[in-house]
Amino acid sequence: MSKILSNKENLQVLYEDNHIIIINKRPGDIVQGDKTGDKPLSEVVKEYIKDKYNKPGNVYLGVVHRLDRPTSGVVMFAKTSKALPRLNKMFVNKETQKTYWALVKQEPPKNQDTLIHWLRKNPKNNKSTAYIKEVPDGKKAILHYQLLKKLDNYFLLEVALETGRHHQIRVQLSSIGCSIKGDLKYGFDRSNKDASISLHARNLKFTHPVSNETIDVTAPLPQDPIWDACV
Repeated sequence: MSKILSNKENLQVLYEDNHIIIINKRPGDIVQGDKTGDKPLSEVVKEYIKDKYNKPGNVYLGVVHRLDRPTSGVVMFAKTSKALPRLNKMFVNKETQKTYWALVKQEPPKNQDTLIHWLRKNPKNNKSTAYIKEVPDGKKAILHYQLLKKLDNYFLLEVALETGRHHQIRVQLSSIGCSIKGDLKYGFDRSNKDASISLHARNLKFTHPVSNETIDVTAPLPQDPIWDACV
């Protein structure tokens, strides 16, 4: 994966208030620390908050949800211990609306459809397999997609998730012959130059856990000629 990671100077903040902060994650960033030892986005956001508000001591930041390392787009963090459990509950209860954009090489069989599979994760290779019928240890996965645009060599799909499973969009789209651009793990034939995959968490809509306002955040697309052709 690309080592050009975010720092507090290039951090793209999409929304911020006293309780939450929403970032446009760059491909290559990890949301939380892992075995690579690379600095996670959560630490970059802490540095940003510490500097912006001249906070002494440790900065509180709660990880609400994650995106795969090679993907980009909307990631939300909790800035207070009051907001975190409420946000976690909202995600568990599917009270948030998450929309993704994906670039695929093959035209999908239908312009819009609902995909239902049972996904089984293999921790040895960090890969999930999709089955059309229930299998032991399989978790039910549901997504809805629609074709937004036909480009010269690719198709732009919009995806809405009903469930949040391991690599769900990647494996379910691959199962209908629509591997995501750059996603070698799930069947695409070549990598993107920056080792990203062309999957972007485009929009997040939810009710604020403290103020009860409706928050609707859209993340600008990565800088890339093919993404540029999508808008």
